[in-house]
Amino acid sequence: MSRFAVNQAPGEGRQRTFGAAGRPRIGRLILGLGILSVIVVTVVSLLTDTLLAMRTEHGLSRALLTSPRLVYDPEVTLGGFPFVTHARGGDFTGGVITARGVPVTCPPPDHCHAELGATLGPFTVDDGFDIEPTDDVATSSLDVYTRLDSVNLGRMLGIIDLTVNTPAPTGKAGAGGPGDGLLRRTSGVLFTGTVALPPIDTATRFPPSASAYPGPTMKVSVTVDLSVVDGRLHITATDFYRGPKEHVDADVPADLRGYVLSHFTATLPPLPLPWDVPPTTAHSEGSDVLLAGSSGPTTVRPVDF
Repeated sequence: MSRFAVNQAPGEGRQRTFGAAGRPRIGRLILGLGILSVIVVTVVSLLTDTLLAMRTEHGLSRALLTSPRLVYDPEVTLGGFPFVTHARGGDFTGGVITARGVPVTCPPPDHCHAELGATLGPFTVDDGFDIEPTDDVATSSLDVYTRLDSVNLGRMLGIIDLTVNTPAPTGKAGAGGPGDGLLRRTSGVLFTGTVALPPIDTATRFPPSASAYPGPTMKVSVTVDLSVVDGRLHITATDFYRGPKEHVDADVPADLRGYVLSHFTATLPPLPLPWDVPPTTAHSEGSDVLLAGSSGPTTVRPVDF
């Protein structure tokens, strides 16, 4: 009996060793599965939240498209994370809307377009998951703009091959980009373009390029100031430009100086701004010119964009 007992002891010892070694492995497996489950749940939640946000943003874009001003679906970004929580309460931290290709008044037979944009502060709606065209959107603030690129601005001014430059301050390198610390200017904006000289060929008032214009022309660079006059964008040419920035150093005869500068001075036709917010400022940003306005707390509807 004693030998039997002795023979059992090693086996029993091996069973106890195997069990002790297995428990840590099982524990690590359970822990790994738990972590994996948390990761999966988190990823699924984020994807669901993102998809719901995209669906709602697309719905608001379609609601905005019911505005008679818009031709293409605007881009919409809604603020608030997690989105589901904010949408459920109809309470968002803000929103950004960008609508491109909006038709604006232009001398015939040309066709001009602008970009309209709006930034909403924190706002509330009845149904945060489904914003309809006639739903009230109550926002704490509203900043809007209408952006004209150099091509469309040139058509409105009747200047061929117009380019716009926002130069950096005097004595500072750069051309007015973010790296220069200057994003916008209201005065000293650099315009370069080709002006048709008398006699004007009305049949080809605005060809695609200066080389296609059959009459005499002169390409010049001028500085302009931007302002708002009676709710309209006003551009005032101040002088010919001969500074350090890239420009055309044209020799303009004395009898044509006034004529050429006058082509860079104009009050443009009324431009639409989102929700008819009155414009208060005008400035350049890079190669574009913007008319902008803002409002305090207000209520708007997508259809009225």
